[in-house]
Amino acid sequence: MDTQQMIFGLRAIIEAIQEGKEIDKVFIQKGLRGELYLELFALIKARDIPYSLVPIEKVNRFTRKNHQGVVAFTTSIEYQKIENLIPLLYEQGKVPFILVLDRITDVRNFGALARTAECAGVDAILIPARGGAAINADAMKTSAGALHKIPVCRAKYLQDDLRFLKESGLKIVGVSEKAQNAYFQQNYSGPIALMLGSEEDGISEAYLPLLNDFVKIPMLGTIESLNVSVAGGILMFEASKQRAQ
Repeated sequence: MDTQQMIFGLRAIIEAIQEGKEIDKVFIQKGLRGELYLELFALIKARDIPYSLVPIEKVNRFTRKNHQGVVAFTTSIEYQKIENLIPLLYEQGKVPFILVLDRITDVRNFGALARTAECAGVDAILIPARGGAAINADAMKTSAGALHKIPVCRAKYLQDDLRFLKESGLKIVGVSEKAQNAYFQQNYSGPIALMLGSEEDGISEAYLPLLNDFVKIPMLGTIESLNVSVAGGILMFEASKQRAQ
C-alpha cells in the first residue's frame, strides 16, 4: 500500500499498535484524560512512536467522525534502526554510505532525495522522528518506489545516532553555503554520512559540533542556493563517482 492510512479512536489506535502496524505519527488532543488514553500513551512511549499534543481543532481537521481526540497515521514502509544496520553493512564487506536528513519537511523533496539516494548507491537514509516530512502517498510517488527499496532509519534523538555513526568510523559531512571547501574537494571514499539540513535554515546548530566537515556547492548565477533535493543529488553522485574509482 503506497498511501498513509488514517486510524482514529482510542481503542482502534491501541489495537493497531499492538498488531504491529508501523505508525508514522499520532496526534493527541491536549488535555485528554481517562484509562484508555493512559493505555495508549504508555504504548506510544514504550514503542517510541512520534506524537504531537494539538488543539481539538487540528484533530477535527483530520476527521469529523468519533475520533475521541486521537488520530494516527500508518506508513507503508518499515523503519529500521541505524545501530543494527551499520554493523550489518560492515559484516557484508561494504563501506557504509548514509544520507542524513535534518528536518526536510517537503514530502516531494524527501521523495526525490530517496529516489536519488537509491540510484547513487546510498545504503540507508537517517531521519529524525520529529520535524521531518511524512512518508505519505506523495513521498512514495516522488521516490518512484525507492522508499520500498532503501532502508529508512528513524532516530528518536538524532544527536545520539550521529554520535553512533562517528563511533562506527563514519565521517559526517554537512552541506552549507558558509563552508570554505567546494563539494568536489572532499574525499568521500571511506565510510561516510552526507547530511542535508532543512529547506529553511539548513542543519540545526545542535548538530554542527558532531560534523567532521562542511562543503558547499559553488553558485555561478545570482540565486544563492539550490533546492535541497538538487543539492543532495549533486553531493550523492560526486560521492558515488569517487567511491567507484
